[in-house]
Amino acid sequence: MKKTLLTLLQIAITLGILAYLLRNPKQNHDMFEALKHADKLWILAGIGMMAVLQGFAIVRWNILLRVQGVNLPWLRLGSLVLIGMFFNLFMPGAVGGDVVRIFYLLKEVPRKKTAALLAVLMDRVVGMLGLILFAGIVITLRYRWLTQTKVTSGLLFTLIAIFLASFAGIAGSFALTRCGLVDKLPHKFPMRDKLLDLATAYNLYGRAWRPTLAAFLLSLPVHFCSYTQFFCAARSLPEAASKASLFDFVAIMPIVNTIACAPVSISGAGVREGLMTSLLGNLCGIPQSIAVVASLIGFSMIVFWGMVGGVVYAFYRPSDHARLGAIETEVAALEHEVAETREASVEPEASQPVP
Repeated sequence: MKKTLLTLLQIAITLGILAYLLRNPKQNHDMFEALKHADKLWILAGIGMMAVLQGFAIVRWNILLRVQGVNLPWLRLGSLVLIGMFFNLFMPGAVGGDVVRIFYLLKEVPRKKTAALLAVLMDRVVGMLGLILFAGIVITLRYRWLTQTKVTSGLLFTLIAIFLASFAGIAGSFALTRCGLVDKLPHKFPMRDKLLDLATAYNLYGRAWRPTLAAFLLSLPVHFCSYTQFFCAARSLPEAASKASLFDFVAIMPIVNTIACAPVSISGAGVREGLMTSLLGNLCGIPQSIAVVASLIGFSMIVFWGMVGGVVYAFYRPSDHARLGAIETEVAALEHEVAETREASVEPEASQPVP
């Protein structure tokens, strides 16, 4: 019931924001004209950049899996990544792409359940740390430009607050692991299973620091490709082509992507367009109608690959497609099992990862 209500609320917010952005008939006409004259080659370039992004993401995940002795063909890994993307886009409020990746990876390597869970967890951790590093460098270089107005300053400080909270969460869980306190958490402690699973991942990947570092560094081109994709979307519109550089988009898009990831709307729709309008309008002088079209074109590139993931999912084997509830239940049970296994087997002095 809670998930249903959350989904309905997300749909209502999405429709409300889009209705507000599309309220002006003249602006809608300008958007249609801009879309009609968009340069198709730049759109194809953006779609291709998304393919490059997925390639880096697959290599990163493969490195993390090999640390645990999981060797899957590239085609299978790519299929799982695309399927996860499909679920992230088209199954809001139900099952996330990470949960689906874990579930179907279990079917690929049934004897290495723990590996399936920990590789996805660490993939998420190195991705977030890579984003914080990448955005931190860009914010330092473009701080004055990003704080030209109160609106853009507020959005930038919101991003910084999110990053600080995320980094504090990762650092705090690592500190609990290193000090041996994570295994002493009471059973009713919030997110106890997640923390124990992360502790297990830290121990494992801390020992294999070289491949873990390589996976972390691969996160940087993943994020760069994501930002370049939206630059290609804007570059396809003559009205925006000369007003925003790639460097501008590299500075703007961490704000847009991070805030749009909040579970406020369906796949960030509406929120993303509102953020693009504010940032491109205030910093680059791009009209609202053109900023909205650029955002929609950029998002359509993601949708394209999500639909490819849906086709892959339709023909995916080795198992029959499970119900979403069953997927979520099985993965939650695995998380609890890994946490309980750690609690039963890890000695207090062995709970610290190797530096």
